[in-house]
Amino acid sequence: MIRPHLQRTREATVLTLLALACSTPAVADLAGDSKASLELRNVYLNRDFRQEGAPQSKAAEWGQGFIARFESGFTEGSIGVGLDALGELGVKLDSSRDRRGTGLLPFGPSSKEPVDDYSELGLTAKLRASKSVLRLGTLQPTLPVAMYNDTRLLPSTFTGGLLTSQELDGLTLNAGRLTETNLRDSSSRDDIGYAGQTSDHFDFAGGTYALTPSLALTAYTSELEDIYRQHFAGLVHTLPLGEGLSLRSDLRYFDSRDTGAGKAGRVDNRNFNGMFSLTAGAQRFSAAWQRLSGDSAFPFLTGGDPFVVNLVTYNTFTKPEEDSWQLRYDYDFASLGIPGLSFMTRYVSGDGVEQGAVRDGREWERDTDLAYVVQSGSLRGFNIRLRNVTFRSGDGLTQDIDENRIILGYTLALW
Repeated sequence: MIRPHLQRTREATVLTLLALACSTPAVADLAGDSKASLELRNVYLNRDFRQEGAPQSKAAEWGQGFIARFESGFTEGSIGVGLDALGELGVKLDSSRDRRGTGLLPFGPSSKEPVDDYSELGLTAKLRASKSVLRLGTLQPTLPVAMYNDTRLLPSTFTGGLLTSQELDGLTLNAGRLTETNLRDSSSRDDIGYAGQTSDHFDFAGGTYALTPSLALTAYTSELEDIYRQHFAGLVHTLPLGEGLSLRSDLRYFDSRDTGAGKAGRVDNRNFNGMFSLTAGAQRFSAAWQRLSGDSAFPFLTGGDPFVVNLVTYNTFTKPEEDSWQLRYDYDFASLGIPGLSFMTRYVSGDGVEQGAVRDGREWERDTDLAYVVQSGSLRGFNIRLRNVTFRSGDGLTQDIDENRIILGYTLALW
């Protein structure tokens, strides 16, 4: 639920900034530098549960999403003022009580019947001074310690404040506090949390420094009050090997521990993961490794995604003591005279899971995507993605699924 005093504070902040914006003579920059778009997203998801004793034989839902975005410019002056807005609407096209649970649509707490529609409106006030921007309100962070989820009909959001500074060349710093989350299939804002436990706030700070155009180092520290503290270090490097040939290295390390009251129980996890990708013309070959150690699973915010290389379509491979590896292949058909058409397939295998009574649990996932983006004409930018997933587990882990998704998308620039 939204805490009343936070809601009043947020509304007062937005109204104050709007008043400041309207009182300045440079409102033209506020509107003239603005942009707006409407994204249409149509998703069908069919998931068959293959394990014995599954609570339902399948989950199958179809929905239409509308995502409207408005980004203003900034007023002139030493401190610029602006306002962004995000409107989301999800509409049920097909679902039922016995086929719910795909993550596309929320359902009633008592009736368990999927709702006909759900929506969210988010406002973000922003202040700019020099090369630093402060945002207050609805946020969609893409940081190693806080990543919003955008894998269903509507993206998730967080509420809080984010300060981004780029005062020094090559250095981007971020610091902030998140207090609430809106899930991808929800209309409500809830207290931020993890593993079914809520917290008053989540604080984070860190940044990325580009040592060279091909080498970047990243470090962050964060704390979800009374639940967990997490530190991150990462490196991304691209090595040119010749015309149309390059090797990209992406290495990531997390150290996570419980803190304060430890409301979610013991958190004790070290996570080293990395991916190496060789691009050769239209083809890309990738290999990844993910190693978890400690007494608990890898923690990440409810409503978000973990920043790990083996986060794939269905699974995250972040269970306690899990080792996992991935092989992936991508192909761009533009080299064959079909621009806009692309293909991806990958296989991920994990083992060594120790969770509850499970010892040496194992799981694997195979994904295949075929996508096409219209390149010209009145439907330029319209895209379709066909996605197939197979997931199996064993040695104490008991979930097996086959899944297909059809995703249609189109973004209309309003101005």
